[in-house]
Amino acid sequence: MKKGQVYEGVIESVDFPNKGKIRLTEEDKIVVVKNGLVGQKVRFSVNKIRKEKAEGRILEVLEKAPTEIPSSCPHFGECGGCTYQNLPYEEQLRLKEQQVKAMMDEAVEGDYVWEGVCPSPVVFAYRNKMEFSFGDEYKDGPLALGMHKRGSFHDIVNVEHCQIVDEDYRKILTCTLEASRRSGLPYYHRMRHTGYFRHLLVRKAVKTGEILIDLVTTDGRDCATEKEMNDYLEKWVKALCCLSLDGKIAGILHTTNNSVADVVKDEGTEILYGQGYFYEELLGLKFKITPFSFFQTNSLGAEILYEKAREYMGDTKDRVVFDLYSGTGTIAQILAPVAKKVVGVEIIEEAVEAARENAQLNGLENCKFWAGDVLKVIDELGEVPDLIMLDPPRDGVNPKALRKIIDFGVNRMVYIACKPTSLARDLEMLQGHGYKVEKIACVDLFPNTVHVETVVLLSHKKADSYIHIDVEFGEGEGKIPVDSIAKRAEAYKPKEKVTYKMIKEYIEAKYGFKVHTAYIAEVKRNLGLPMYDAPNAVEELKQPRKHPTPEKVEAIKDALRYFAVI
Repeated sequence: MKKGQVYEGVIESVDFPNKGKIRLTEEDKIVVVKNGLVGQKVRFSVNKIRKEKAEGRILEVLEKAPTEIPSSCPHFGECGGCTYQNLPYEEQLRLKEQQVKAMMDEAVEGDYVWEGVCPSPVVFAYRNKMEFSFGDEYKDGPLALGMHKRGSFHDIVNVEHCQIVDEDYRKILTCTLEASRRSGLPYYHRMRHTGYFRHLLVRKAVKTGEILIDLVTTDGRDCATEKEMNDYLEKWVKALCCLSLDGKIAGILHTTNNSVADVVKDEGTEILYGQGYFYEELLGLKFKITPFSFFQTNSLGAEILYEKAREYMGDTKDRVVFDLYSGTGTIAQILAPVAKKVVGVEIIEEAVEAARENAQLNGLENCKFWAGDVLKVIDELGEVPDLIMLDPPRDGVNPKALRKIIDFGVNRMVYIACKPTSLARDLEMLQGHGYKVEKIACVDLFPNTVHVETVVLLSHKKADSYIHIDVEFGEGEGKIPVDSIAKRAEAYKPKEKVTYKMIKEYIEAKYGFKVHTAYIAEVKRNLGLPMYDAPNAVEELKQPRKHPTPEKVEAIKDALRYFAVI
């Protein structure tokens, strides 16, 4: 097998997230490809070759899967936004359930209750927020506004017929693209770092129908005069206000972003029309939403998710609940009416301010929100929780922060994960420190995509019964000699914790060369040893880097043997 070589094969299985497996018997290899379905016969090229498996890219679907249906979206296949629009929704749910349950079965120790996947109330036009990108469909082509092409960092697909948003989004997208083309102003080129147009952000409240529209550009100094930019913005606002929409425009905004990173970043926002916010409702509570507020993108699905989380949390009466990674305080405020007190911790200050404002809006006086990193703030809270709600970002919980969370020793904890692989990793540590997985359910907030939310109920293991033992120390029949206790205590004395620093010092003294912490972590990982004591090294393993030489691998193994780690 060589890089670039083309093969044909049938996708036998698909693991989360969207990793199809093709078995090449002639090469005795498993090739992993993205964007495929079980049963598809595909032609693919090999991109990477590993010892156990290889990675490839689908070039052509030769035969469709038995479950496959025509997609209702004309952009499907070219647009990188959706993956499963060519599957019936029931099949999408079955596939997600299969993938997540297989992962959880491997990660969970002992029996647990699997509650399946709760479907989204709506399958199409469910999104309440979209970020569209400016660019071109091909090099030096006409201005485009939409989503990135599948597998491309640069090319943009116009998605004027996108099916996961409603008609209002499509009208606003088309109107903005036409106005932008007429202006003659260029889009921001990600490689040259020049140009004007960057993103179009649209949000719409499901319950109230209010719409926020935010155009994100550079300051344009390298490509346009101030008059040209102002003329464009004025014409764009007028064109939007003339649209016939089902919803009502609450505000039209202009955000400046000069950062190099291809993200929507607020470096200054002005209101061109109306106001800079609207209100959305969830489970009877009101939430103020700004362009950059964190809020689940499927409002109706979010209600199901939060109801499930509330169900798992159980009785909260007269109890203090910690909502860690609280965002704008949505979950905290849903729990607050039935709890003694809820304390939220969130690193983004804007989100914390929004949470405080929303709590006041809903008349909730038993919510307190802290701004800062959970790892650091958790030591400053000054109180101990009875229950904990965890809703971390995609990468999960920092191992050091997770250890502090575990040290609270709460009887019950609920973990909401948007990335099951991060959840599986964190469950290993939680279970290793006395927590048992009781129930798991998924909620499909993202129909037609590979993503799904997972909710886990954990309880702290307690003794089922108590045994009373009478012990008499001393000499004689039936008594335990004190000397024997001392000897046994010495025999069971815990070994000294072996640190990465000790290993590095041992190797340098014996072999005369240094080894990187990430090298030690890599060897430990390959040997199946834990690495939680070196989170920075674990993070480095995720980055492309050189591997340790055989000489350094043997030196590391020697040190591990010396310290009786292996």
